[in-house]
Amino acid sequence: MDCTCTHLPYQTTGHFSKIVLDYIEQSPALRPFYSHEVNLDGIRSAIDARKAFPTDRKLLTDELKKQYSSVHTSEKVLLNLESLKQENVFTICTAHQPNIFTGHLYFIYKILHAVKLADWLSSQLTDYKFVPVFYMGSEDADLEELGNIWLNGEKLSWETQQSGAVGRMGTTGLEKIIERIEGELSVNEFGKELVRLLKSCYLETDNIQQATFKLINELFGEYGLIVLIADNHRLKRPMIPVFKQDILEQKPSALVGASIDQLQQAGLKVQANPRSINLFYLQDNLRERLKQNGSGLHVHNTDLAFSVDQIMQELEEHPENFSPNVILRGLYQETILPDIAFIGGGGELAYWLELKSLFDHYQVPFPMLVLRNSFVILEAKWKQKMQKLGLEEKDLFKSEWELLDAFVKKESGHQLSLEKEKQELREFYKKQQEVVSQVDKGLKQHIAALEAKALKKLDALEKKMIRAEKRKFAEEQKQLHELKEALFPNGDLQERVENFMPYYARWGRGFIQKIYECSLKLEQEFVVLTLND
Repeated sequence: MDCTCTHLPYQTTGHFSKIVLDYIEQSPALRPFYSHEVNLDGIRSAIDARKAFPTDRKLLTDELKKQYSSVHTSEKVLLNLESLKQENVFTICTAHQPNIFTGHLYFIYKILHAVKLADWLSSQLTDYKFVPVFYMGSEDADLEELGNIWLNGEKLSWETQQSGAVGRMGTTGLEKIIERIEGELSVNEFGKELVRLLKSCYLETDNIQQATFKLINELFGEYGLIVLIADNHRLKRPMIPVFKQDILEQKPSALVGASIDQLQQAGLKVQANPRSINLFYLQDNLRERLKQNGSGLHVHNTDLAFSVDQIMQELEEHPENFSPNVILRGLYQETILPDIAFIGGGGELAYWLELKSLFDHYQVPFPMLVLRNSFVILEAKWKQKMQKLGLEEKDLFKSEWELLDAFVKKESGHQLSLEKEKQELREFYKKQQEVVSQVDKGLKQHIAALEAKALKKLDALEKKMIRAEKRKFAEEQKQLHELKEALFPNGDLQERVENFMPYYARWGRGFIQKIYECSLKLEQEFVVLTLND
């Protein structure tokens, strides 16, 4: 499997928000909202900050070992688990919810970015070791988002009546989707291997959380990736003081709210807004918001209610029943991990920028924020079409009509641009301005209106000429449409729609290895990955 990579600035893609682009460009307006610049010096400062924080490494490794006792894993994972006890070992973390069958391609990309960065840093800063970690957000209850995949242009949804945290849901019903996957992908070289893997992980496991854990371990264990399931009684216990302050004083809401006001004053759109209480009440089939109810609290959409004393007792005895929302989840992650860098997508980085004052208040080190790698996978057949159409990788992000306009103007044997005529018209009216100004300067405005009207008519004529000529290039227009649909399905980035499975079915673990090889570290650029066979 041979491939080549082309790097493009994120700013040229048109698919990333202003706040993310400002962060990449190190806009002064954002500097108060993060701690470390994305470079080796930033890594060093993140390490210094982390050294001063008392991470409970024994608690972490004890719970991870319990978690891994249920699976067979690689020697590299076991070594990384053991190494986390050492004070000179730090983590590079990425996170995601347990989408069925990994959801979208970027699920794979962010994991391999963490692995690549950890490996590279270990080679650059040899006094330290860096371990990649995937933090599983298994307490998310958004089944509508997590319970579907796209396969060959069709959305496949998991039919289940379960509720609550998706990670705790049983896997019944997924066998129907696996049958569909088997029917479509098993004809490929590695299709049967893929189906065996899915059946082992999802049909021989009690819940989505464990199924996702097994799948990630199977795919990335050889790279030393550690998966952390944070839905854990003992791991949540250090967060009890924070959870209490959230319930009793609404301190996190006030801190993050102030940061949001500052971001909005700088003209930046925020990603997540805090609630007065930023915790969910979590049980096997329930994850609902905790809300104030007079002098006590109740669980939204249920009859469950607590006095303040009762909720404090519940928190002390059963911290596993409390689930942080997006505002507190990052603080929980960085409290339990010896982390120095967090790799996230554009939306994730946008809400992390709201959180620095929260971290400062609780004196938890704020990690370096690294925008996850993004790829467009360009298969050989699409590369060939691009070459026939005279397109380069940087042209891919232009609209279909822009590309067709450029192609028609280049290939047509007729004059389609009236720019010369427009310039001559401008010069004509300029002379008329000089003539009429000698008679009546008030007529200059009338001449300017005539010029604008004439130029508008020439613009319309030029567009009509191009449209007429485009009809002669129907086949090229069809090819451009097919190319854009393949690389930008539903008008979005490929990585936000497609799943890894069709690629794995064709190329097996070689596909994952190529993504690893082409993954960037701290460069913050978009990658067009061309598969040459």
